[in-house]
This record gives sequence, C-alpha cells and structure tokens, in this order.
Amino acid sequence: MTKLADDLSSGDHVCAIPASTEHLGEIAAGFVAGGLSRGEKVLYFDDDGAADTMLRRLSEDGVDVDEPLRLGQLEILPEENTRQTFKTPLPDIHAGITGEVVRALDDGWKGTRLTGQMHAALAPGASGTLPEYDGLLARLIRENDTALTALCTFDHDHFPAESIDIMRALHRDHLAVPAAYDDGLLRIVRLGVGRARLAGEIDHSNRPKITSLLHQTLDTVLRSADAPTDIGLDMASVRFVDVASATALVQAAEGFPATHRLVLHRVRPRVARLLDRCGAAFSAQLAFDDRPPAAE
Repeated sequence: MTKLADDLSSGDHVCAIPASTEHLGEIAAGFVAGGLSRGEKVLYFDDDGAADTMLRRLSEDGVDVDEPLRLGQLEILPEENTRQTFKTPLPDIHAGITGEVVRALDDGWKGTRLTGQMHAALAPGASGTLPEYDGLLARLIRENDTALTALCTFDHDHFPAESIDIMRALHRDHLAVPAAYDDGLLRIVRLGVGRARLAGEIDHSNRPKITSLLHQTLDTVLRSADAPTDIGLDMASVRFVDVASATALVQAAEGFPATHRLVLHRVRPRVARLLDRCGAAFSAQLAFDDRPPAAE
C-alpha cells in the first residue's frame, strides 16, 4: 500500500527509497516533524552525519527542534550508539525498544516514532541481517499496537540494489514520492498549481530544468481562470546558485506578463545578494517573501 507522508499514523511501518541525499533529508524531516506535531517521542538513529541534514531541513521548514531536544521529545542516537545497536543481540534490541516505548508513554508522549540510518546492519559484526532487523521491528509494532511507528529508509549510497529490492518486497506499506526532478544536485517538488520547492544547488547542469519549469508553470497558470497570479518557488533549501542561473531567474521573471509575478520564498541571504547583483532589485515582476508559499 502506498501512503502519503501526511497520512502516516501511529502503528504504521513504512518503507522509503530516497532518490538522493536531498530526498533522504526531505523524507526524514517530514516524518520527524509529523511525530513532533502529534506529540510523539521521536528517536532518530544517526550514522554518517545524516541527523545534521535532517535537522537542517527541519530548520529550513520552520520546525522548532531546540525545545523538543531539550524536553527529550526528539532524541538523536549518536553514530557510535547506532552502530553498537546493530551489534547487540536481537532479543536485547527488542527489550530496549520496548522499554523506550513504555518510557515515552509514561513521560506523557502519545507514542514513539523510530527512523534513521540502518546501513550498520550490513557491517561486519552485525548481530542479524536486514530482513531479521525488519522482522523484529514489525513484531515490535504489532506488540505495541498504536504506540510505535517506524520509517525505514534504504538509499542507494549505502545499500546495494539487491538489498533495496529485498527490503522493498518485505514492506507492505511504502511512502509515496511526489512527482519531482532529482539529479542528485537539485531536487524539485511541485507543491500545487503555480508552486514548487527547490532543494540543493542550481548551476549550468540543471539551469535548463528551472527555465522549463517556469515556462510550463506560467503556461498552466495563464490557461487557468482560478489559478494564482503569483508563481512561487520555495528556495529555503537552495544552498547555491551560480551567476548565470541567478541571471536566468531574473530574466525569466522579466518575461512574465504584467498581471503575474515570480515570487521567491525564503531565499537564503547569500543567494538573495547574488540575485540582487544580477538585477533582481530592478525587476518589477520578481518579488521576495520570507514566508513559505501559501498552502493550496
């Protein structure tokens, strides 16, 4: 069964195959944010610094993490602890997670969410195989009814294709992946009519994709009577834009009809300064907004 990230509820056990590092951060942050908003305890197993990417993405999305970290609602298991967990006998892992679920309920949280990096299961000295760990997790979720929710991510950087295929087949529920462009450097996700989210870096390799996106979006908006007059790009997760791409964004806006604008949302200061140097301040059809694009 395919599930949307916003529809995940207590007791779910879903699998996701991210297409890139940006996608992995997007998936993990969404899952964690959902748990925090529901009043659940969130336990994240870190490895290779993935937690930093996840926390950065939460910050970009305007999710407060300082208070959950202080209160213990969000707990990040350090890399060495994560790797040691996968060397621990399976019965001991079962007992440990069961204890975490009970403590979370005793502390007043509505349940527990688990996610993070699992590739330590492939390392020498691991106490089980990937299917065995996943079977243990499925058992824990059955035993704890609606008090435990888990997201398993298997990315191509850490898991061989054969392992990914096996884990995909073992999971009944899969996380839906919104239609997007993802070249490993830049990820584009459509947020609705006239809106999209960009994440990563924009340079000569993907600049034509941005231009094409704006042309297609403007064409769609102009053909729709009830479409918004502003075309919005959420730039919160765009870390780098080269000069030619910044110029292309300004020129694209200048090509909009007088009735429409290109609005760049949550642009990072460094990117905003570059856009200004490339003429953004003098483009009547280009605007900046510190808020995220309005929900559809």
